Amino acid sequence: MNFLIGSGASSGLFPTLELELVKEDGTRWSVEELGAHMTNTSDKRYTPLFMHYYLECILPAQRFAVANVTDEAGKAVLANYRTFLQTLLTMVQRRPAQDRRCNVFTTNYDGCVPLVADEMLQEGTRDFVLNDGTRGFRTKLLEARNFNNFLCNSGVFDRHVTSVPQINLIHLHGSVYWRETARGIAVDYNQNLKGLLDDAAQAKLATFSVALRAKEGKLSDVPTPDFTDDELQAFRAAYEQVPIVNPTKWKFHQTVYEEHYYQMLRLLSYELERPNAVLVTFGFSFADEHILNLVKRSLSNPSLQVFVCCYSQRSYQKLTSHFGQYANVKCLVLDGDTPMTFTEFNTRVLSLRSTVAGDSSAKGQNGEGQGQAAAASEALK
Repeated sequence: MNFLIGSGASSGLFPTLELELVKEDGTRWSVEELGAHMTNTSDKRYTPLFMHYYLECILPAQRFAVANVTDEAGKAVLANYRTFLQTLLTMVQRRPAQDRRCNVFTTNYDGCVPLVADEMLQEGTRDFVLNDGTRGFRTKLLEARNFNNFLCNSGVFDRHVTSVPQINLIHLHGSVYWRETARGIAVDYNQNLKGLLDDAAQAKLATFSVALRAKEGKLSDVPTPDFTDDELQAFRAAYEQVPIVNPTKWKFHQTVYEEHYYQMLRLLSYELERPNAVLVTFGFSFADEHILNLVKRSLSNPSLQVFVCCYSQRSYQKLTSHFGQYANVKCLVLDGDTPMTFTEFNTRVLSLRSTVAGDSSAKGQNGEGQGQAAAASEALK
């Protein structure tokens, strides 16, 4: 069982990559599309775009703490992560005693999954392992081979062995909790990082950010902030030390992160090649061409089933164009204008409750009404 979640899962707590700016064809710009466009046109607003992206998306994730979330939208996101993890644990508990594991691949940089899982473990109501690929005590080092480990409980005389339910958490695009060391990638969930932009820089960027957030705004209306070349260069140098994939070229700047990135892509490929593998995607637009092409190649596995959850009718049309030719892919969308939020995903797609198993308010890629819970959850049993 494999799950791939993107920025849509954390929407309401952290911004997504989609902007409010409108293109000539009426669709909205995303950060990655706009960054690529600015690179191709040598637009001087390219670096300020990533200053905005850093302040809006990365810095809040770096300073995120569950206890500090007080608004209702943020609390709802955390509640949905908890429901999601509880559902996965219930699913893996039903599997054979030696195979109670599943994989959660994510392109998010935030700590929602590990921090919510930690709260659940602290409550002591469920026994499980969240394997983030690290080992160590004072310094937790990340290695690909650690995802093959799992914990077992055995009887006093070793007459029976049962694996502890486990969720493998694989960050495909890096994490704000990573840092490079001489020995590799260290993971520290207690970081207290200083921001890359001081108050003066944020003041210079304010008008630019407001224009990016303007509903129905146009790129021509976005001003060029008054930064010197030295200020822009200093930011770029500092930004390149942040351990995340850059949203324009989907590349890491440091070799150690780049190597791990491709190891994790290989891990995803291997998992999708397994007999009877299942992949469920949510909140993910497939803008990363590496992942898109990898999933397409894996669809040659005839026993692989892929369920792509589409946020809206527009994203449904886009994702259907990617996967419409594959018989083992179902693109799922809610009827009408109802968006596929995390709440809807938890209650109508991945829910284990029999009361929603017959829900017929969703369509698959063939246009026929079908119950999303029946489609996805049945395949995961």
